[in-house]
Amino acid sequence: VQLQASGGGLVQTGESLRLSCAVSGSFVSIAAMSWYRQAPGKQRDLVAEISRGTTNYAGSVEGRFTISRDNAKNTVDLQMNSLKPEDTAVYYCAVDFTGGSPLSLRRSWGQGTLVTVSS
Repeated sequence: VQLQASGGGLVQTGESLRLSCAVSGSFVSIAAMSWYRQAPGKQRDLVAEISRGTTNYAGSVEGRFTISRDNAKNTVDLQMNSLKPEDTAVYYCAVDFTGGSPLSLRRSWGQGTLVTVSS
């Protein structure tokens, strides 16, 4: 399973960006899709996840970011509004899927897309 993320860029404080991630390859089903971010010198942290219609957000982005999923297209988007300099990071998409041999729950990561928010 491969993930291709896109949509990063440079914006100013208060502006918006939309990240997209497309899943391709062979799998039986997708259990959850998520976005993580990693700022320079820091660990990779969960930003948002969506699983069978249930969403979960990091407290720092609650109310500003929205994760959505298109099951027909196997894509997951992250709408980011009211961006702040502290949102600057490399954003990674991830998918938890059932597949492979032996059949099991696995995780794949996208390549990361850089979001820079200037003050």
